[in-house]
Amino acid sequence: MIKTCINISDKLLPDQNIITIIDKDSDIERVSLSKTELEYLKASIDKKETLIEINSYFKYSFFIVLDNEKDQNKTYEFLRAKGSDISARINTLKLDDIGISNLSSNPEYSIPLAEGIILSQYAFTKYLSNKDGKEPHLKEIIIHCDLITSKAVEELGKVCESVNWARDLVNEPVNNLNAEELARRVVEQGEISGYTTTVLTKKKIESLKMGGLLAVNKGSIDPPTFSVLEYKHPDHKNKKPIVLVGKGVTYDTGGLSLKTSKQMDTMKCDMGGAATVIAAIDAIAKNQLPVHVIGLIPATDNRPDGNAYVPGDVITMYSGSTVEVLNTDAEGRLILADALTYSDKYDPELVINVATLTGSAYAAIGPKGIVAMGNAPKPIFLRLEDCGYNVHERVALFPFWDDYKDLLKSDIADLKNLGGDYGGAITAGKFLEHFVKAPFIHLDIAGVAFIGAKDSYRTAGGTGTGVRLLYNFIKHY
Repeated sequence: MIKTCINISDKLLPDQNIITIIDKDSDIERVSLSKTELEYLKASIDKKETLIEINSYFKYSFFIVLDNEKDQNKTYEFLRAKGSDISARINTLKLDDIGISNLSSNPEYSIPLAEGIILSQYAFTKYLSNKDGKEPHLKEIIIHCDLITSKAVEELGKVCESVNWARDLVNEPVNNLNAEELARRVVEQGEISGYTTTVLTKKKIESLKMGGLLAVNKGSIDPPTFSVLEYKHPDHKNKKPIVLVGKGVTYDTGGLSLKTSKQMDTMKCDMGGAATVIAAIDAIAKNQLPVHVIGLIPATDNRPDGNAYVPGDVITMYSGSTVEVLNTDAEGRLILADALTYSDKYDPELVINVATLTGSAYAAIGPKGIVAMGNAPKPIFLRLEDCGYNVHERVALFPFWDDYKDLLKSDIADLKNLGGDYGGAITAGKFLEHFVKAPFIHLDIAGVAFIGAKDSYRTAGGTGTGVRLLYNFIKHY
């Protein structure tokens, strides 16, 4: 991953490659162009073109034309998308740097444009022998606007850096990122970013009797880990911590309820929830938000070895509840249940669970957003929705009626790990709710954590979706 720096400057050099944001009220006569170039720009604007490129031989000039959309969030996303388009041209033209000039009515528009460029400059090339033409080219973005603070620019850079780290984690194959290696990298990064990590080894997990995590791990030759991340600002504003829980299934074969080969192709991404939580705390710590946040990461792979757990097993969870296993491919909720019970020790004011949990969530809304549900107060969900629109990581609120809990009743245990023929995403959420006492939000990112092809600034493979949502939500909590 090549890091793109972002800075502020009040000096625009004559040969600076530049992107200029304009709207209907912009004075384009101020732009440093020749008469012919200015005429071309005006003609392109008249044709309703929204992205215009001018090659001045000694520099490239790009112009983004806004349509004065009343919904500011839509304008922000428009600018991120145009940033992605320009990022592709930057790589083709092999530009080392680009400036941003903003002649629109809103000086903040420079930020989402830069965000779109930075997030589009990501590529996972670690295992390529020949990286020629595969790695992003841009080294620096320079914002020319005296109304944008250096703090805002630094914050953006750090958040994008954390998003890209989440992408790295998701894109890593399991032969190089098992549960122990994931924990090691979190410890290492925490020392850099300013949060602490305590790793519970298999021996400790066994002593705590975390039956869900241990059951899923039975088919693996690699031991499980349970990582506890903590960031606590000296002047934190929340009286009780917010706990984030992330599903860390480093690879999911489905266990004895084996997936097909095609379904397994991308299952290194099944720790996307863990990556999201880890990277969100990383961004919070680097930007020193005045909050107290704890992250819980239960991690293992799920394989069908000779001693693997099987459908029909009854396991005793960390909470003491018993669970009848009907499907070993419904393993994520088992390891998360132990973590959610563990969260009680912190007496949190809110618990947010993040997981690539169900195909039902993907079937319901596809790769367009995050399925959300829970029992937290309505104002908290409204804030979450707002933050989702702000960063365009939108959440779709699902019902969370207790009727769905009835589908988890078992004849031989306290509950079973699979619901009925409908509402799979919701019954999974209701299963998790059984194990947490604090106000609870469940985010199912199965449709957005990993994508097969580039979608604007969401790069193919791990997308890091959810990091910006959690960061924005906790920042404004």
